[in-house]
Amino acid sequence: MDPYEIYIAYISWGNDGKRRPILFIEEDNGYARVFRVTSQYANKSDDIKAQYLEITDWQQAGLSKLSYIDAGEKMRIPLALICSKPLIGKLSKSDKQRLLEFLSK
Repeated sequence: MDPYEIYIAYISWGNDGKRRPILFIEEDNGYARVFRVTSQYANKSDDIKAQYLEITDWQQAGLSKLSYIDAGEKMRIPLALICSKPLIGKLSKSDKQRLLEFLSK
């Protein structure tokens, strides 16, 4: 896996969870550091929206609809939770640059 690639992973919270797209950042001793990717934006609070970065080249990234990187929390998940499906796609150079600038604020 390479940084800025998008995969499907099982993400859990409490007693629930679901398969969702994630943006792989780096591997760390059997774990992956990732950001969640979501298409849910319109009904979020302004505080949450401020943590989201729009993926402008979402089709090039292999996503089926306009999506956002939830940069509010870099998650650490076991590599085993990344589903065996092949890679969905990768951020474009411009989206990668925008993410790096967004994170440096």
